[in-house]
Amino acid sequence: MIRLEQVNKSFGHLHVLRDISMEVQKGEVVCIIGPSGGGKSTLLRCINHLEKIDSGTIYFEGTPVYRFTQNGKPVVDPDHRIEQFRSQIGMVFQSFNLFPHFTALENIMVAPVHVRGEARDEVRQRALALMAKVGLSDKVDAYPHELSGGQQQRVAIARALAMQPKAMLFDEVTSALDPELIGEVLRVMRRLAAEGMTMLVVTHEMGFARDIADRVVFMADGIVVEEGAPQQIFSAPKNERTRQFLQSILDRNAELEPGEDNAAQA
Repeated sequence: MIRLEQVNKSFGHLHVLRDISMEVQKGEVVCIIGPSGGGKSTLLRCINHLEKIDSGTIYFEGTPVYRFTQNGKPVVDPDHRIEQFRSQIGMVFQSFNLFPHFTALENIMVAPVHVRGEARDEVRQRALALMAKVGLSDKVDAYPHELSGGQQQRVAIARALAMQPKAMLFDEVTSALDPELIGEVLRVMRRLAAEGMTMLVVTHEMGFARDIADRVVFMADGIVVEEGAPQQIFSAPKNERTRQFLQSILDRNAELEPGEDNAAQA
């Protein structure tokens, strides 16, 4: 469904993505792990064209998008085609980015109604079903400031799903949450995975990656260092850099007092 070929991205002199090649099959859950600053979030933003790549090609369902070479000539997609592509991939961020003056239900409805021009009554029924899906049927009329962080993030997931995407990108969606709220968001993501949603997930939740991912990708310093099945990556990593990272996670968890490691165990 998503394929990257030798994708590069720099910010000034900082080379953030270095010849990244990767595939995500339909219905597959791929978790990307690695140290901060390794390029994970930038990779997701490039896939959704929130950042423009410098070179390489991104394919969606076998078709090149954004910038690519056709018949030996460079091609740049027009904005309307990029928007059409972007509407097929939902993205959920660290920050919830809900409209503060809209209710939870209105936040979910706004894009299908105003971007796609769908009938309001039909979208409302879909939004109500999504509120139930994320366990927030009793918060339909609540405003963001009346919701916990975990509830706001679940509304953000429902908002992305309202566009009926073919794939979902999750960028550290639990990192801004208190430990006790992380589980409720991960439960929604687990359900999506069980239903066959194609998902590319940047996460520090090692337990989630181990249990849910079909494949785990370890990124550091702008490159894919290693990828494989969760059992292989977590139990027998082949690369020393991967082993060092996972050991640092184990060491950090060992230093926590009992009860402090809810996030890592979620």
